[in-house]
Amino acid sequence: MKYNLNEEDELAKRESPLVALKGIFGLISHERWKLTLALSAILVNSFLNLLSPFLIGYTIDHYVITKQYQGVLLFSGILLIMYLVLLLTSYLQTKLMGGVGQRLLFTLRNAVFNKLLELPIAFFNQNKAGDLISRVNSDTDKLNQFFSQALTQFVSSMVIMAGAGVFLLIINIKLGLAALAPGLFILVFTSAVSPWVKRRNTESLRSAGEMSAEIQESLGNFKIIVAFNRRDYYKERFQEVNKKNYQAAFRAGLANNIFLPVYSLFSSIAQLIVLTYGIYLISIDELTIGLLVSYLAYVVNFYNPLRQLASLWSSFQVAMAGWDRIARILSLDSNLNVVADLHESSAECLLEFKNVHFSYPNSKEILHDINFELQRGKTYALVGPTGGGKTTTASLMARLYDPTAGCVFLDGKDLRTYTSLERSKKIGFILQEPFLFTGSVGENILYGNEGYVAYSNTELHKLIKERGLEDLIAVFEQGLETAITSNEEGISLGQKQVIAFIRAVLRDPDILILDEATANIDTVTERLLEKILRKLPANTTLVIIAHRLNTIQNADEIFFVNLGKVDLAGSFEEAVNRLLNDRKTS
Repeated sequence: MKYNLNEEDELAKRESPLVALKGIFGLISHERWKLTLALSAILVNSFLNLLSPFLIGYTIDHYVITKQYQGVLLFSGILLIMYLVLLLTSYLQTKLMGGVGQRLLFTLRNAVFNKLLELPIAFFNQNKAGDLISRVNSDTDKLNQFFSQALTQFVSSMVIMAGAGVFLLIINIKLGLAALAPGLFILVFTSAVSPWVKRRNTESLRSAGEMSAEIQESLGNFKIIVAFNRRDYYKERFQEVNKKNYQAAFRAGLANNIFLPVYSLFSSIAQLIVLTYGIYLISIDELTIGLLVSYLAYVVNFYNPLRQLASLWSSFQVAMAGWDRIARILSLDSNLNVVADLHESSAECLLEFKNVHFSYPNSKEILHDINFELQRGKTYALVGPTGGGKTTTASLMARLYDPTAGCVFLDGKDLRTYTSLERSKKIGFILQEPFLFTGSVGENILYGNEGYVAYSNTELHKLIKERGLEDLIAVFEQGLETAITSNEEGISLGQKQVIAFIRAVLRDPDILILDEATANIDTVTERLLEKILRKLPANTTLVIIAHRLNTIQNADEIFFVNLGKVDLAGSFEEAVNRLLNDRKTS
């Protein structure tokens, strides 16, 4: 499955406005009664706005010209009541749609974030974190702004325009057709230009996502930037991305502002037509002065909303561009689905690779026809040169990816038949630099452990003591209550690994994979971690990926991984010799 959100062929997959609106309204279908109430308020508001010019014209013809001022006062009172109702309905529709917009934002962000949690590692390998943050935060807010602020004006303007058009044709069809003629030019212009405006806004949102990704990468690696004195390099990189974003935003701004001057021009032409032709009709007794006043008001009611629609349409195009970027995420599915048990292994081992091939998207094959078995309770080591396929092999064991061909078996069953929860209970994975969450040491140890998730620090401390790991908590100044901040200040890499190792041991996995887990720590901490590993159950299988040869001395079997092959290397001495010879050759 293609997961790159910014590939050109993926960018071309844009929904039509009607399909997009259907998808958006599907997310807020539970708000149907509030939307209906808001629409009712909009219709009442629009009807009263349309009725007032007619009443004003009627008052002029029947009471002002004839000097019947009692009638003028009566209709003035009626108009005052209408304007108070207009105030009430305007407040009601704004309040209702504002709430709907905020709840849409809440629902949409939840939907996007939950979808991200369902997607596999392959998705995150192909997309930058900053771009995803931009989609979750900025693009969803574009939709919120349209729904909470622009949609009511948009619908109201459309209703008033339609009503004004009907009144124009009813009062005098010849003058009405002349008044509406410029509107046809506006319709053709809008239809022709809108796709181009949407493309410009999509480019602007994409460049904003790229800039967010650049900021995230730069700030995330700031220690490295300072250590290697690369400020100028990153300054130039950011300046380039910022310039690209500026240019895209500038082009989008020009595109969004193209409607207003064109709409204003044709609106002025329409008013000029009505005034000129209306005076002529009055001269031949086909129109009254009061009706001309009403007519001019209806022309304003028809074309003024068009001016508003000029900016509202731009807001709509921005919202649709944002929805395209969000809908692309929502349309994705994980390629790591649970499947029926189609294959069974006859081997009595814990884990088996059978005729496994693997390649990353748009890349050459990395593993070629791999076959090996791992037995319960043994320690295995994967060694080989950098880029040989060690981490990829371990990732297939943990089902971070699926083989492109062949099958991986766990306990005689296809690994794909296990749910993510079942798999996480059976397989533990410790990386070179484990990730910690904001909270306490205790909360991080319990993370993802269904058996102990409700434990208090007192209960957890008792459990750790029972498992013989109490001495390890002493490396933290405040024990299990030691705070871990978002930037992980005050926590060393060794301490982070202690947390990761204790977390893994308490899960009692069938297989524990250590991917260079001790590569960047000191000897003292390494001995602490070895002590933790000795607390694993006797039937736990240990898989160690390492470059430091002393970490694999006690391995029962050693596999040599290189050039897409996984071969049994023999004894520790044979594996060392083979690794050294390979380094000399390379």
